[in-house]
Amino acid sequence: MTALSNSFGETGRAVACLGRQRHFLIHGSLPLLLAVGFSLSGCSRQEASAEKQGKSEVGASVPVLVGKAMAKSMPVQIQAIGNVMPYSKVAVRSQITGQLVQVHFQEGKEVRKDDLLFTIDPRPSQAALDQAKANLARDEAQLENARIEFARAKKLFESNISSRDDYDKAQANLDTLRGTVLADRAAITNAALNLEFTSIRSPIDGRTGNLLLHEGNIVKAEDDVLLQINQVHPIFVSFAVPEQFLPEIKRRMRDGPLKAQASYVNLDGAPPQGNVSFIDNAVDPTTGMIQLKATFDNTDNALWPGQFVQVAMTLSEQANAVVVPTPAIQPGQNGDFVFVVKADHTVELRPVVVGAGRQGETVVQSGLKPGETVVT
Repeated sequence: MTALSNSFGETGRAVACLGRQRHFLIHGSLPLLLAVGFSLSGCSRQEASAEKQGKSEVGASVPVLVGKAMAKSMPVQIQAIGNVMPYSKVAVRSQITGQLVQVHFQEGKEVRKDDLLFTIDPRPSQAALDQAKANLARDEAQLENARIEFARAKKLFESNISSRDDYDKAQANLDTLRGTVLADRAAITNAALNLEFTSIRSPIDGRTGNLLLHEGNIVKAEDDVLLQINQVHPIFVSFAVPEQFLPEIKRRMRDGPLKAQASYVNLDGAPPQGNVSFIDNAVDPTTGMIQLKATFDNTDNALWPGQFVQVAMTLSEQANAVVVPTPAIQPGQNGDFVFVVKADHTVELRPVVVGAGRQGETVVQSGLKPGETVVT
């Protein structure tokens, strides 16, 4: 037996017992506002009490809202909670050790790839480069002299004037200096690279985060993170759906791009639209969920990394679906039900089978016909 009760302050209390009778009496005008009087004929306990007291208990009017069941096309959607993720993110570090002498960007602003972000004191690197160039010049001069000495030793050896030992020494000295010159050139390349590393540039287009080290600090190579940059155009939304939806999602993606919509509370404007771009290669066996990602252009920065959003994917359209306002659907012990307003202004409790819901409306798969009025 289902029982509904309502309090009316000082005027008393009316209780409707929906066991045998299962209907309400409707007073007033339809369809905007109805006054519902609860019939007490099925409540033997109340009747006995009323007879004992010599009076009957009269139900007060309760205002309720109503709406109509309509036939319309409804998208068949999967909804999930998603987390916004940057398309790419980079932790910016220095590749050399030195003093941070200048910061060239403003925190939280957009930067382009190769924009100058930081300058490390270039003087030590410049000095190392100059020294490497000087070493090369010195060793190239020695190499040239070694060539001359070797040519002389070779001529004397071939003329049997000098010994084989003198010839071999000249040959070894020449080979050594050739190797030294190659090493000097490599040292110049390395020193020039270190000098280039004193100018730290953005590796991607993106938005800068919090500045973690300020001017004047000593930066350790490959150790200190100076800044994190998030690429937000485009941007990912990661979410998971139950594994039973996987076949339909795969089928839908074979037919073309699968659209996804992201929304959240206080969203300014239309919900961003994107496409599902990734399906994980395995279902999580502990949860039975499969991970997906959708890619959004995010040109208006409506989505922000770390944000939680409601994701909706439209798999198909259900034509001529019977739709009612979502508040009309009531949960019960034996399943969902609605209160249907009949032609004689009484209300009956009717079990229904519900389908998908969207934007305040829910599909009723069975139990209602288009045009019927329901209490909301």
